[in-house]
Amino acid sequence: MDLPPLHEKDWEYVLTLLPEDLEESARRASALLRCRQIPDAAALMRLVLAYAVSDLSLKDVAAWASALNLAQITGPGLFYRLRQAEFWLEHVLGQLLSDQVPQTAGGLRLRVVDATVINGPGPEPIQWRAHVSMDAASGGIRTVELTDVKGGEKLARHPFGADEVVLADRAYATARGVHAVRQAQAHVVVRFNPVTLRTHDRRRRRVHLKPKESEVPKVGTVEFELSIPVPPPPTRSHQSWDVAKAIAWIPARAVAARTRMGQVIWILTTLSVRQMPAVTLLELYRLRWQIELAFKRLKSLLHLDALPSREGPTAKSWMLARLIAAALAQKLAPPSGPLSPWGYQLRAHLLSRPASQPAHA
Repeated sequence: MDLPPLHEKDWEYVLTLLPEDLEESARRASALLRCRQIPDAAALMRLVLAYAVSDLSLKDVAAWASALNLAQITGPGLFYRLRQAEFWLEHVLGQLLSDQVPQTAGGLRLRVVDATVINGPGPEPIQWRAHVSMDAASGGIRTVELTDVKGGEKLARHPFGADEVVLADRAYATARGVHAVRQAQAHVVVRFNPVTLRTHDRRRRRVHLKPKESEVPKVGTVEFELSIPVPPPPTRSHQSWDVAKAIAWIPARAVAARTRMGQVIWILTTLSVRQMPAVTLLELYRLRWQIELAFKRLKSLLHLDALPSREGPTAKSWMLARLIAAALAQKLAPPSGPLSPWGYQLRAHLLSRPASQPAHA
């Protein structure tokens, strides 16, 4: 049997990176009520990580722990402990991520949000989603929430603070999501489809941006000032809602530019021109690619997509343990920084073109 690389010397160093309340939190979360087989919370965490980051079965991990005199426990006993540890692992992961220092850009803290699907074994695996927010400048994970496949991607799922700037892809470009961010006194920079989001001018007259793509230059930007109506709470009806019933109107800007291949990219933001000029805004959006790279690291290095049990009682604990391993890894070796293939170098001297008045519906 190949032992996982958790030697005594290395573990003592890793232990210093774990929360100081490890023992207290384990008992409070009912993960370690009795120490009959496992002496303390540190030993339990080591067992959990050994199972999560190695290819060993629960029986093999129990044998490994016995060989090291770490714990005297059976495979079924370890299964029970892992099942009971879910809330404790959530707490530990939250503690590890909460002390990450956010990076700033002109006094604005940058956050990226996205989600990735985690599949289990079998022809019809039960899917899980990991909803992640991260520091855009460093690539460090800030928050994680695990849901089943019904847990949708939405900005309202994530907590934000004042003066944060949230970067997200088009799945998050909804009026309710933007409204949730603005209620937290944060701002959004999201890619969006001008066909699927209602857009109005500042006088609240309906405007259509899709026909204006012909005005976007080969190199450079155009932008439009908008107001986004926020719909009332959803009902069972799928009928369109009356804009007169909007619960709020959000001032925003739509910025358009072309990639090197000629594709028009639309960016929606609640930042003003004074806070973020158009060219700087497009450069900023490039940082969103950092979360894609983070997902690739999680799946290629920690094999987060190799879920051993698609819906068993230990599935969520296993995923949380691997995410804890990722949080510890980013403390030991922080990501080196942002990288994004925008396609060409945007420069500040390429001033944004003034937009003509959009055609009304």
